Amino acid sequence: MSMRLESRGCCTSPWPVADHLFETVSSETVYEGSILALRVDQVRMPGGGTARREVVEHYGAVAVAAVDGDQRVAMVYQYRHPVGRRLWELPAGLLDAAHEDPLATAQRELQEEAGLAATDWRVLVDTASSPGFSDESVRTYLARDLSQVDRPEPEDEEADLSLRWFSLEDAAAMVLAGEIVNASAAAGVFAAYAAVIDGRPTRPVGAPWRDRPSAFARRRAG
Repeated sequence: MSMRLESRGCCTSPWPVADHLFETVSSETVYEGSILALRVDQVRMPGGGTARREVVEHYGAVAVAAVDGDQRVAMVYQYRHPVGRRLWELPAGLLDAAHEDPLATAQRELQEEAGLAATDWRVLVDTASSPGFSDESVRTYLARDLSQVDRPEPEDEEADLSLRWFSLEDAAAMVLAGEIVNASAAAGVFAAYAAVIDGRPTRPVGAPWRDRPSAFARRRAG
């Protein structure tokens, strides 16, 4: 397999624009599971040599900052086995349903985890979770004009989660205090604060998502 990825600098950056093309000269899959795969690439570096890069392929995910009329954000408290404890997070879920639009996934997850629906949706922030070794990207939506709906019967960790509302000010303080450490939740809280409290602009739901992962979904489909 040969793949060429171009490195591009921002037009407003004070740094020189890089022009090396990082070419994957070989690739080997060393593990494939139900939600991720691990591959090892040999990548052409500046100067002509190659370097080994381990890449975790992931479905990608969506999260929802659901903010009510009192400027409170809905947070769920959910057990996360890799860190061995419960974390405060935004309602979120994997993009593991074939051909499902990310907005539809976000709407479904908001109902399943929080028992909420919304009529006003905007793209809030996109985050590359760990770009040093994973292609995982999370799109976080801002959901307004909320209403309560029935939750489906929860399963696994979702059967244990709890829901709580925090003012955006308190949620932002929790991020700074290290009480909210989930990356997409932290980014989503600050972005929601900027959009709702400071009036910063957001993007429409159809806004391009340049870094949405696709490799693992293609792998599973094939």
